[in-house]
Amino acid sequence: MNQVVILAAGKGKRMNSDLPKALVSLKGRPMIHYLLDSVRDSKIDPAPIVIVSPDNYEIIFESLKDYNVQYAFQTEQLGTGHAVACTKDLIKPETENIIVLYCDHPFLTADSLRKFSETKVETVLVMPTKLPDFEDWRHNSYHWGRFVRNANNEIERIVEFKDATPAEQLITEVNPGFMAFNNSWLWPNIKLLSNDNAQHEYYLTSLPGIAFEEGYKVASIFIKPEEAIGINSLEELTAAEALL
Repeated sequence: MNQVVILAAGKGKRMNSDLPKALVSLKGRPMIHYLLDSVRDSKIDPAPIVIVSPDNYEIIFESLKDYNVQYAFQTEQLGTGHAVACTKDLIKPETENIIVLYCDHPFLTADSLRKFSETKVETVLVMPTKLPDFEDWRHNSYHWGRFVRNANNEIERIVEFKDATPAEQLITEVNPGFMAFNNSWLWPNIKLLSNDNAQHEYYLTSLPGIAFEEGYKVASIFIKPEEAIGINSLEELTAAEALL
Protein backbone atom coordinates (compact mmCIF):
# COMPACT_ATOMS: atom_id res chain seq x y z
CA MET A 1 0.00 0.00 0.00
CA ASN A 2 1.21 3.48 -0.92
CA GLN A 3 0.25 6.93 0.31
CA VAL A 4 1.00 10.10 -1.62
CA VAL A 5 1.99 13.33 0.10
CA ILE A 6 1.97 16.62 -1.86
CA LEU A 7 3.70 19.70 -0.47
CA ALA A 8 1.52 22.74 -1.15
CA ALA A 9 2.03 25.13 1.75
CA GLY A 10 4.21 27.55 -0.21
CA LYS A 11 3.24 31.10 -1.04
CA GLY A 12 3.27 32.55 -4.57
CA LYS A 13 5.52 35.54 -3.90
CA ARG A 14 8.19 34.62 -6.44
CA MET A 15 5.41 34.10 -8.98
CA ASN A 16 4.24 37.69 -8.44
CA SER A 17 0.88 36.27 -7.40
CA ASP A 18 -1.44 36.69 -4.42
CA LEU A 19 -2.46 33.06 -4.90
CA PRO A 20 -0.70 30.17 -3.17
CA LYS A 21 1.92 28.68 -5.46
CA ALA A 22 -0.16 25.51 -5.91
CA LEU A 23 -2.94 27.55 -7.55
CA VAL A 24 -0.87 29.67 -9.92
CA SER A 25 -2.33 29.20 -13.38
CA LEU A 26 -0.58 27.12 -16.03
CA LYS A 27 -2.46 27.44 -19.31
CA GLY A 28 -5.63 28.33 -17.46
CA ARG A 29 -5.51 25.64 -14.78
CA PRO A 30 -3.95 25.62 -11.29
CA MET A 31 -0.59 23.84 -11.33
CA ILE A 32 -1.59 21.33 -8.69
CA HIS A 33 -4.53 20.12 -10.80
CA TYR A 34 -2.14 18.62 -13.35
CA LEU A 35 -0.30 16.70 -10.64
CA LEU A 36 -3.50 15.51 -8.96
CA ASP A 37 -4.79 14.28 -12.32
CA SER A 38 -1.66 12.12 -12.65
CA VAL A 39 -2.04 10.79 -9.10
CA ARG A 40 -5.69 9.96 -9.77
CA ASP A 41 -4.92 8.28 -13.09
CA SER A 42 -2.09 6.24 -11.54
CA LYS A 43 -4.57 4.70 -9.06
CA ILE A 44 -1.84 4.38 -6.43
CA ASP A 45 -3.64 6.39 -3.73
CA PRO A 46 -7.36 7.22 -3.77
CA ALA A 47 -6.97 10.05 -1.23
CA PRO A 48 -3.56 11.76 -1.37
CA ILE A 49 -2.50 14.07 1.45
CA VAL A 50 -2.05 17.73 0.55
CA ILE A 51 0.07 19.77 2.98
CA VAL A 52 -1.24 23.32 3.34
CA SER A 53 -0.71 26.27 5.64
CA PRO A 54 -3.50 27.76 7.78
CA ASP A 55 -3.33 30.84 5.52
CA ASN A 56 -3.94 29.05 2.23
CA TYR A 57 -6.15 26.15 3.31
CA GLU A 58 -9.53 27.68 2.47
CA ILE A 59 -8.64 28.79 -1.06
CA ILE A 60 -6.90 25.50 -1.85
CA PHE A 61 -9.82 23.54 -0.37
CA GLU A 62 -12.21 25.40 -2.68
CA SER A 63 -10.01 24.78 -5.72
CA LEU A 64 -9.67 21.06 -4.99
CA LYS A 65 -13.29 20.33 -4.10
CA ASP A 66 -13.61 18.01 -7.12
CA TYR A 67 -10.63 15.92 -5.94
CA ASN A 68 -10.65 13.36 -3.15
CA VAL A 69 -7.80 14.56 -0.92
CA GLN A 70 -6.89 14.81 2.76
CA TYR A 71 -5.25 17.85 4.34
CA ALA A 72 -2.33 18.19 6.71
CA PHE A 73 -1.33 21.56 8.17
CA GLN A 74 2.15 23.02 8.32
CA THR A 75 1.76 25.90 10.74
CA GLU A 76 5.35 27.12 10.38
CA GLN A 77 7.50 27.19 7.24
CA LEU A 78 10.44 25.20 8.61
CA GLY A 79 11.37 23.22 5.50
CA THR A 80 10.35 20.14 3.55
CA GLY A 81 11.33 17.70 6.29
CA HIS A 82 9.14 19.53 8.78
CA ALA A 83 6.28 19.58 6.24
CA VAL A 84 6.30 15.81 5.78
CA ALA A 85 6.53 15.32 9.55
CA CYS A 86 3.19 17.15 9.79
CA THR A 87 1.47 14.25 7.95
CA LYS A 88 2.32 11.55 10.49
CA ASP A 89 -1.17 11.26 11.97
CA LEU A 90 -2.64 10.65 8.50
CA ILE A 91 -0.23 7.86 7.54
CA LYS A 92 -1.80 4.43 8.05
CA PRO A 93 0.16 1.72 9.89
CA GLU A 94 -0.26 -0.67 6.95
CA THR A 95 1.26 1.80 4.47
CA GLU A 96 4.49 0.49 2.99
CA ASN A 97 5.73 3.44 0.90
CA ILE A 98 5.16 7.17 1.33
CA ILE A 99 5.62 8.99 -1.99
CA VAL A 100 6.43 12.68 -1.63
CA LEU A 101 5.61 15.09 -4.46
CA TYR A 102 5.55 18.86 -4.95
CA CYS A 103 2.62 20.98 -6.11
CA ASP A 104 4.79 23.01 -8.50
CA HIS A 105 5.81 20.01 -10.64
CA PRO A 106 2.83 19.58 -12.97
CA PHE A 107 4.38 17.30 -15.62
CA LEU A 108 4.99 14.11 -13.65
CA THR A 109 3.08 11.31 -15.38
CA ALA A 110 0.82 8.57 -14.05
CA ASP A 111 3.15 5.97 -15.60
CA SER A 112 6.12 7.25 -13.59
CA LEU A 113 4.05 7.29 -10.43
CA ARG A 114 3.03 3.68 -10.98
CA LYS A 115 6.69 2.75 -11.47
CA PHE A 116 7.59 4.45 -8.20
CA SER A 117 4.76 2.67 -6.40
CA GLU A 118 5.77 -0.77 -7.69
CA THR A 119 9.32 -0.47 -6.35
CA LYS A 120 10.01 -2.02 -2.95
CA VAL A 121 11.61 0.68 -0.82
CA GLU A 122 13.98 -0.42 1.94
CA THR A 123 14.69 3.10 3.17
CA VAL A 124 14.65 5.83 0.51
CA LEU A 125 13.92 5.80 -3.21
CA VAL A 126 15.01 8.93 -5.08
CA MET A 127 13.96 10.07 -8.52
CA PRO A 128 16.82 11.93 -10.22
CA THR A 129 16.87 13.39 -13.67
CA LYS A 130 20.05 13.58 -15.73
CA LEU A 131 20.54 16.69 -17.85
CA PRO A 132 22.94 17.08 -20.77
CA ASP A 133 23.56 20.68 -19.67
CA PHE A 134 21.84 23.66 -18.08
CA GLU A 135 21.11 25.46 -21.35
CA ASP A 136 17.76 26.61 -22.73
CA TRP A 137 14.75 25.59 -20.56
CA ARG A 138 17.02 23.27 -18.54
CA HIS A 139 18.57 26.35 -16.94
CA ASN A 140 15.60 26.38 -14.58
CA SER A 141 17.07 23.27 -12.93
CA TYR A 142 20.44 24.90 -12.25
CA HIS A 143 19.59 25.81 -8.65
CA TRP A 144 18.29 22.35 -7.74
CA GLY A 145 20.09 19.94 -5.43
CA ARG A 146 22.76 17.62 -6.82
CA PHE A 147 23.19 13.88 -6.30
CA VAL A 148 26.65 13.08 -4.99
CA ARG A 149 27.83 9.55 -5.81
CA ASN A 150 30.91 7.66 -4.62
CA ALA A 151 33.46 5.69 -6.63
CA ASN A 152 31.06 2.73 -6.75
CA ASN A 153 28.34 4.93 -8.29
CA GLU A 154 26.27 4.73 -5.10
CA ILE A 155 24.31 7.78 -3.98
CA GLU A 156 25.95 9.14 -0.83
CA ARG A 157 23.81 12.22 -0.37
CA ILE A 158 21.91 15.09 -1.95
CA VAL A 159 23.51 18.50 -1.58
CA GLU A 160 21.34 21.58 -1.96
CA PHE A 161 22.67 24.14 -4.43
CA LYS A 162 23.26 26.80 -1.80
CA ASP A 163 25.31 24.34 0.24
CA ALA A 164 27.20 22.86 -2.74
CA THR A 165 30.86 23.41 -3.58
CA PRO A 166 31.74 24.80 -7.04
CA ALA A 167 32.65 21.25 -8.13
CA GLU A 168 29.33 19.87 -6.89
CA GLN A 169 27.45 22.60 -8.73
CA LEU A 170 28.84 21.18 -11.99
CA ILE A 171 27.00 17.86 -11.43
CA THR A 172 24.14 17.46 -13.91
CA GLU A 173 22.29 14.70 -12.06
CA VAL A 174 19.77 16.88 -10.27
CA ASN A 175 16.97 16.42 -7.77
CA PRO A 176 13.39 17.37 -8.77
CA GLY A 177 12.38 16.50 -5.20
CA PHE A 178 10.31 13.35 -5.76
CA MET A 179 11.14 10.66 -3.20
CA ALA A 180 9.57 7.58 -1.68
CA PHE A 181 10.21 6.38 1.85
CA ASN A 182 9.68 3.15 3.68
CA ASN A 183 7.03 3.99 6.27
CA SER A 184 8.74 2.19 9.15
CA TRP A 185 12.13 3.71 8.39
CA LEU A 186 10.97 7.28 7.83
CA TRP A 187 9.58 8.31 11.19
CA PRO A 188 12.53 7.59 13.49
CA ASN A 189 14.93 9.04 10.93
CA ILE A 190 13.01 12.22 10.16
CA LYS A 191 13.67 13.15 13.78
CA LEU A 192 17.41 13.18 12.98
CA LEU A 193 17.13 16.09 10.55
CA SER A 194 19.06 19.25 11.41
CA ASN A 195 18.57 22.82 10.23
CA ASP A 196 22.31 23.54 10.21
CA ASN A 197 22.43 24.70 6.59
CA ALA A 198 22.25 27.84 4.46
CA GLN A 199 18.46 28.03 4.65
CA HIS A 200 18.17 27.04 8.33
CA GLU A 201 15.50 24.55 7.33
CA TYR A 202 14.89 20.86 7.93
CA TYR A 203 15.64 19.36 4.52
CA LEU A 204 13.85 16.20 3.48
CA THR A 205 16.78 15.77 1.08
CA SER A 206 19.09 15.03 4.01
CA LEU A 207 17.42 11.63 4.48
CA PRO A 208 19.26 9.81 1.64
CA GLY A 209 22.55 10.80 3.30
CA ILE A 210 21.29 9.47 6.63
CA ALA A 211 20.30 6.17 4.97
CA PHE A 212 23.75 5.87 3.35
CA GLU A 213 25.50 6.56 6.66
CA GLU A 214 23.39 3.80 8.23
CA GLY A 215 24.79 1.36 5.67
CA TYR A 216 21.86 1.21 3.25
CA LYS A 217 22.03 1.60 -0.51
CA VAL A 218 19.85 4.46 -1.73
CA ALA A 219 17.73 3.25 -4.66
CA SER A 220 17.00 5.47 -7.64
CA ILE A 221 14.72 5.60 -10.67
CA PHE A 222 15.49 8.17 -13.36
CA ILE A 223 12.74 10.25 -14.90
CA LYS A 224 12.76 12.31 -18.06
CA PRO A 225 13.89 15.92 -17.68
CA GLU A 226 10.57 17.13 -19.09
CA GLU A 227 8.66 15.34 -16.32
CA ALA A 228 10.90 16.86 -13.68
CA ILE A 229 10.18 20.48 -14.59
CA GLY A 230 9.35 22.64 -11.60
CA ILE A 231 7.79 26.09 -11.58
CA ASN A 232 8.98 28.50 -8.93
CA SER A 233 9.22 31.83 -10.77
CA LEU A 234 7.59 33.73 -13.63
CA GLU A 235 10.51 32.81 -15.87
CA GLU A 236 9.97 29.13 -15.14
CA LEU A 237 6.22 29.49 -15.68
CA THR A 238 6.81 30.99 -19.12
CA ALA A 239 9.19 28.16 -20.06
CA ALA A 240 6.73 25.53 -18.83
CA GLU A 241 3.85 27.03 -20.80
CA ALA A 242 5.96 26.96 -23.95
CA LEU A 243 6.75 23.28 -23.44
CA LEU A 244 3.15 22.43 -22.56
